[in-house]
Amino acid sequence: MDAQEKIVRAAQLLAGSRRLVVLTGAGVSKESGVPTFRDALDGLWARYDPQQLATPQAFRRNPKLVWDWYEYRRSLVRAAQPNPGHLALAELERLLPFVVIITQNVDDLHQRAGSSDIISLHGAIMRSRCFDNCRGNPTLIDLSALPRAEAHASPPHCPYCGAWVRPDVVWFGESLPEAALRRAMSLAEQADVMLVVGTSGVVQPAASLPFVAKEHGAAVIEVNPSPGGITPIADLWLDGPSGEVLPAVAAAVRALREEASEDER
Repeated sequence: MDAQEKIVRAAQLLAGSRRLVVLTGAGVSKESGVPTFRDALDGLWARYDPQQLATPQAFRRNPKLVWDWYEYRRSLVRAAQPNPGHLALAELERLLPFVVIITQNVDDLHQRAGSSDIISLHGAIMRSRCFDNCRGNPTLIDLSALPRAEAHASPPHCPYCGAWVRPDVVWFGESLPEAALRRAMSLAEQADVMLVVGTSGVVQPAASLPFVAKEHGAAVIEVNPSPGGITPIADLWLDGPSGEVLPAVAAAVRALREEASEDER
């Protein structure tokens, strides 16, 4: 099957879907210029390892260091824009009856592209919360509502209890948000098609979701330039960058939907 035939086949599967679940990984964001976690360990940060920057213990030892590292990463996210792959996924939501995105990414590019139902398994880097979760888990803190001096502190203090404010992301050694993981697993079981985009398929528990979907009868479509952990179970592997493949797939789905509408008239 050549590349165009794969696009057509993927579009046929998607156009017939009643419950499409999308799983996205770092490759999607990387195409927007957002470096992966380890790729961001460059320049001034090259001398640090993840255990010094992304654990609760590291934050307790040196909250300023960890906060400044995440402020640097936030600046990279702010400078990035959704790429054609993000926009194509948002278009699929407009074309199909049910689309949910489960993402391993912590940026807000899916939201900015126009997707509305997103499960962020690893948290959201642009959000902040109380380190002690003094008013429930999580206790989100709106930095823009803090006094200017406090909002620009490294890090700020929780306005409710005075504890440090931290990024609302999942650090090494922490569990994924229970409600998000539970819903992701349930959706994987209910999906009729799972579209897996830009993930190596090795980071658990997200990597298990396509296997759960497959076991429950879903067709699995993978979009990735290189084979990964999901490729062996994929019904269809579209080998290319998501920013090129997904717009072509969305256009083909749109054409099929328009054709079906014409036939119904």
